[in-house]
Amino acid sequence: MDDLLKSTDIAKIAEEGAKIYSEIKYKYEPADNGKFLAIDIDSKEVFIANSSSEAVALAKVKHPEKVFYVVKIGSSAVEILAHLTAIASA
Repeated sequence: MDDLLKSTDIAKIAEEGAKIYSEIKYKYEPADNGKFLAIDIDSKEVFIANSSSEAVALAKVKHPEKVFYVVKIGSSAVEILAHLTAIASA
């Protein structure tokens, strides 16, 4: 997994993933607020689950060698950044 992350353009995934989510969020909000989507930015496929790890696990079944954009449905950008900061600090 470390080699995969080293060779992945995380900024591109973040930018493209956010763009895709902004285009499709109306399909999920508010009915699925609190759940997580893992988005494959190449195919634009989405995988929904109750946790981020479950969403990524579902996505990895179909695309085992990819890195995904993950978003908590219904969360604001501030909440997402706070979550990412907490993970980075751990």
